[in-house]
Amino acid sequence: MEDADVLKKRGYIMGINLGEGSYAKVKSAYSDRLKCNVAVKIIDKKKAPRDFLDRFLPREIEMLARVKHHSIIKTYEIFETSDGKVYIVTELGVQGDLLEFIKRRGAIPEDIARKMFHQLASAIKYCHELDIVHRDLKCENLLLDKEFNIKLTDFGFSKRLARDEDGRVILSRTFCGSAAYAAPEVLQGIPYQPKVYDIWSLGVVLFIMVCGSMPYDDSNIKKMLKLQKEHRVHFPRSKVLSYECKDLIYRMLQPDVTRRLCIDEVLTHTWMQENKSISDTTLSKPGECSHHQRTIRAVYGKESGPENSENEEVIQEERHVDMDKLSAQMQRTSL
Repeated sequence: MEDADVLKKRGYIMGINLGEGSYAKVKSAYSDRLKCNVAVKIIDKKKAPRDFLDRFLPREIEMLARVKHHSIIKTYEIFETSDGKVYIVTELGVQGDLLEFIKRRGAIPEDIARKMFHQLASAIKYCHELDIVHRDLKCENLLLDKEFNIKLTDFGFSKRLARDEDGRVILSRTFCGSAAYAAPEVLQGIPYQPKVYDIWSLGVVLFIMVCGSMPYDDSNIKKMLKLQKEHRVHFPRSKVLSYECKDLIYRMLQPDVTRRLCIDEVLTHTWMQENKSISDTTLSKPGECSHHQRTIRAVYGKESGPENSENEEVIQEERHVDMDKLSAQMQRTSL
């Protein structure tokens, strides 16, 4: 049976294609029951690799059914047909993903980036408190709703932490995610603490948000790894960033896993506290224009942030990855 017919029987009118891979695709659809547009991920198990079917798909379904947070994409329904197709129906990120947003608009001013990043960090704190790790945090996996709120999605590489008989976390040995967002311990193939890996990826995301470019060029992994291990973070001089913002990024992009921030330390960092209002980090009621959205409309595109201040630990560099190369870098082969 065709996908459109399957969905129609479940009360969905299939729309446009949102993305497609070798064994999965994402379609938009309209739900008669919900009276709104949704996203439908369709996985063809006959085409999917065995490792994905045995390990990653069951984990993704488990996590989607388990997580419920206002900054995590909402899952409405998961079902499977007799011909081996799995349909995952979720909330639709109507404003697209964060990568496309930055490609269209450029770097995000600090005051807006702070609100968005706080939403993302809150979602990660929620997951980490449940002993769930995402392991594939990147701009393409951060969708924006109609109010420009962050919605974390794609739990394909997520997992629940395993612990030994003494309650200590068992290190992960699955090296997943995208190279551009990968921590040095992952690139080196060293068994790693999954929560600490998530923090590194958060640092990369925040850098991209406020700089509009990548912190490291992953076209040369050997060179990138050398820079990471030396704890060199090159901020473009063309961007005026506060010391506090750079300090938070620098502490998340810490190669020493014993010194890298945990999620609570990220959320309590000085930069995260500035001008933060509870109303800015919660969703608006349907039909209302949130303060968060009004701020984006009123401020977006203007330079913001205090005068640049020197940080002897952070090396600034004129050369940085320009926006024309950003998409290609973010879409290179995953680990």
